[in-house]
Amino acid sequence: MSSSNITANWSYPTSVKLGRGRIKELADACKSLGMKKPLLVTDRGLASMAITKTALDILEDAGLGRAIFADVDPNPNEKNLEAGVKAFKDGGHDGVVAFGGGSGLDLGKCVAFMAGQTRPVWDFEDIGDWWTRASLEGIAPIVAVPTTAGTGSEVGRASVITNSVTHVKKIIFHPKFLPGVVISDPELTVGMPKIITAGTGMDAFAHCLEAYSSPFYHPMSAGIALEGMRLVKEFLPRAYKEGTDLEARANMMSAAAMGAVAFQKGLGAIHALSHPIGAVYNTHHGMTNAVVMPAVLRFNRAVIEEKIGRAAAYLGIAGGFDGFYDYVLKLRSDLGVPDTLTAMGIAPDRIDELSAMAIEDPSAGGNPVAMTLENTKALFRDCF
Repeated sequence: MSSSNITANWSYPTSVKLGRGRIKELADACKSLGMKKPLLVTDRGLASMAITKTALDILEDAGLGRAIFADVDPNPNEKNLEAGVKAFKDGGHDGVVAFGGGSGLDLGKCVAFMAGQTRPVWDFEDIGDWWTRASLEGIAPIVAVPTTAGTGSEVGRASVITNSVTHVKKIIFHPKFLPGVVISDPELTVGMPKIITAGTGMDAFAHCLEAYSSPFYHPMSAGIALEGMRLVKEFLPRAYKEGTDLEARANMMSAAAMGAVAFQKGLGAIHALSHPIGAVYNTHHGMTNAVVMPAVLRFNRAVIEEKIGRAAAYLGIAGGFDGFYDYVLKLRSDLGVPDTLTAMGIAPDRIDELSAMAIEDPSAGGNPVAMTLENTKALFRDCF
């Protein structure tokens, strides 16, 4: 891009309160946004856990009631959304505490948004200026409380909702999806099982890697992506090895938020492949990203070799692109990531269908090498 023609529209995140024990500030965060009766939205797995009970206790003790909606699938869909909006309206709520990993955060944000809409959720897909169709009246305020260090959905202006009929993941976008306050308390992530620490951590890494590699002009995001990768390199192995390492957990929460801020610059083939796989086979999103990552690096090599060389130098990895590639292979193996989609238990019998979905995915447009049906089929085959 010639420097004489630099124009860009940037929107950067929100108020983030990071630190151990800061869940105690949850009620104050809700009140600061004018909430009197929030609905806590999370997923089924978290509903009965101690950290969730603590959050509900804090709200109740502050006179904000005690209400939870947890009918949320690992890949949330429009049926979960409909049920959540109904619970929100029936309970007379005026705000949402989106609590959990990507699924709880995404659905919580979408419930707060859809509480003010009469049009179907698919009318707000992240296409052109579709978001301007939304009615601003009745969109509820959001406090986001991440319990994993992966998606970075807590600082995002979108939610991924799966269409339960077509099994396609749709990105629903509106600036009002951005939570007003985020509470990132590393103590909430201590109980994450190793496989989730690995999968969510690799999701954060994939966000940073793809944002950094995307061809679009966004130096703020590129810088954040680079430092996000460095934090993952330094702290993900520590968080994986010793789940109670709060310094590592806090730094991974930072890296996750940074990945989501950075991917305003674009994502790429890692996500374009993993979205259809997740939608069709219900695999863990971050783990799927980690499985396809080496094949995508090979696919993009000719275009990103020099750029990845610069990243390798910053990360203290010798050997340029090859050194970086070998580092990714070793990191995956240290974290117990399956080598291929086959090892993940997926058969290569639906490559044509998955490839057609991948090139339609919004992430495809940010890949350094233009994705066509043919080269995407070859890329998928390379993942098995």
